[in-house]
Amino acid sequence: MPKMKTKRSAAKRFKVTGSGNLKRNKAYKRHILTKKSPKTKRNLRKATTVDASNVKNMKQILPYI
Repeated sequence: MPKMKTKRSAAKRFKVTGSGNLKRNKAYKRHILTKKSPKTKRNLRKATTVDASNVKNMKQILPYI
C-alpha cells in the first residue's frame, strides 16, 4: 500500500501543541476591518485549537503531523 500524502495547504496552517492538540489561527482578520470593534480584532489575533468535532478529519488530512 502506498504512503498517505499530507495535504500541504493544511500542513502550513496547523501546528501541533505539546499535548497533541492542533493549533490554528482565526479567520475574519484580512479585510473589512473598519466595522469590527477593537476588542473583536484583538481577540482574532489569538490562536485557538481545532474543535473536537473536526479532529478525526484533520488526522486524515495530516497523517504524519
